[in-house]
Amino acid sequence: MSTSAKHTADLVAYYDNEVHRRATRELPAKRRERRSSFVELLRSEGRQSLLELGAGAGRDGEAFALAGLTYTGIDLAPQSVAVCKALGLDTHVASALELPFGDGAFDAVWTMSTLLHIPGSDLPTALSEIARVLRPGAPAAIGLWGAQTEGEELWDDGTGFGPARFFSFQTDEALRTTLGAYGEVEQWDTWPGPDKHHYQWSVIRTPGA
Repeated sequence: MSTSAKHTADLVAYYDNEVHRRATRELPAKRRERRSSFVELLRSEGRQSLLELGAGAGRDGEAFALAGLTYTGIDLAPQSVAVCKALGLDTHVASALELPFGDGAFDAVWTMSTLLHIPGSDLPTALSEIARVLRPGAPAAIGLWGAQTEGEELWDDGTGFGPARFFSFQTDEALRTTLGAYGEVEQWDTWPGPDKHHYQWSVIRTPGA
């Protein structure tokens, strides 16, 4: 098994076991606030369909569906997909590196704390896929954990849910440069995390028709 395949298998094992606890854990206030503002942006532009990368336990998905958006989600972990489907959400087992959708299929993309599990060398592939499935001029909301220095690590949180998970951290400058290759960075914000990392929030806009 290649290193990349092992990292993916370890992520699936962890999140398959952890999803039910995740379903009961409240989302951070800043994430809920950004979600609400993104919904308002989509409403103001008359956008209807949204793809989430990293559906998890379906908490953002439920909120988007309740807001009247046509929601589609993907996740690597089959148990996460099962939980989302039980909530009535259209969700599929898939990777951000190879989205199973046609070009220009969605009005918007939302992905929070998911792309950080992708090696920095593969991040352009994921962003290319996001840009491909979005309609021209569509927005993508992207959230990641970042750091003052770029780096990749395996983190065992000690919970016993599964193997150590792979994380890839980007500096603000590096991430903004990478994002800018796939669209205009319309929104950018950061805020401190509980440790040495901080959160990176952005909304990028794909080039218009």
